[in-house]
Amino acid sequence: MDIKQNYFEFLGLPESYQLDLQVLSERSRELQKTLHPDKFAHLADHERRLSVQYTAYLNEAVATLKSPLLRSQYLLSLKGEDTYAESSVQLDPMFLMQQMELREAVEDIADADDPDTAVEEMYAEVAEQQQALREEFQNLYDQADYPAAAMTVRKMQFIHKLERDVEALEDKLYD
Repeated sequence: MDIKQNYFEFLGLPESYQLDLQVLSERSRELQKTLHPDKFAHLADHERRLSVQYTAYLNEAVATLKSPLLRSQYLLSLKGEDTYAESSVQLDPMFLMQQMELREAVEDIADADDPDTAVEEMYAEVAEQQQALREEFQNLYDQADYPAAAMTVRKMQFIHKLERDVEALEDKLYD
């Protein structure tokens, strides 16, 4: 076991966007049992510190691989594409226009006749767009077109933020 391994190697999983979350969960539990700091309490400081480092790395790996957006960003980072930093890359103007319209629709939900239905419809729209972008990413990644896959990840980031905005609005409506 080595924290210099990438997350997939560390967890003994194939390096792929398609990931069986059940297998990820099982593998995580197995490693947590092995690496838990309590098992190292009677050992030297160096071994206890290593246990804590491995456990932290495991937690970070699981959190990253569980999330489709973070997993796609991580996969691209392994291929040398950075999608974590701000970018001056131009996105498709049609996509940006659509995002502006969706944001306006989110802002209008509070004043809708039936906000519950409007929130549900927005969640459905977000889910549909997320699924389409995940499929697009998978295809581009499988074709090793990493720059185009990175562009898709940037769109996924917009949709992820939109989802967070809908959640925040929902919280505000029902508090």
